Amino acid sequence: MARGAGRLIAGVLPAAAAAVLVAGCFDVQSPDLFLITRTGQGASLTILINNSGTISCNHAKAKPISSARLITARDLSDNLAGDATDKLTIPPAAGDVYYYRIKLQQGTVSFPDRAADASHPNLAQAQLFTLRAAQQACGLPG
Repeated sequence: MARGAGRLIAGVLPAAAAAVLVAGCFDVQSPDLFLITRTGQGASLTILINNSGTISCNHAKAKPISSARLITARDLSDNLAGDATDKLTIPPAAGDVYYYRIKLQQGTVSFPDRAADASHPNLAQAQLFTLRAAQQACGLPG
């Protein structure tokens, strides 16, 4: 092989390898923010929110959500991170209608619908997010 051809190949190979690496970066999937499961009276509900801005309702195909809803979901994820790390679990009590399980990267939070209080205000935020997502993004009854 001629010297010039060797230099050309030596220069092309790193560039080709870099192009493959860059192309591969575009196939990276965003992580899920959280999975909400609501059980109780009426039909069960699951909502999966992905950080790329998609929602999947009751295991259906994911579809895009608004930027505002994605920001709200990210805030909720951040606000529940401490409770998830602590594995907050509040058992259901008489009179509760729904029970929520929210799986985040940091852990799982479980609570009944009447558990939100001054010590756990983020639980009310989770309930409201679930209701609005079910109705507005999923087209399901609340």
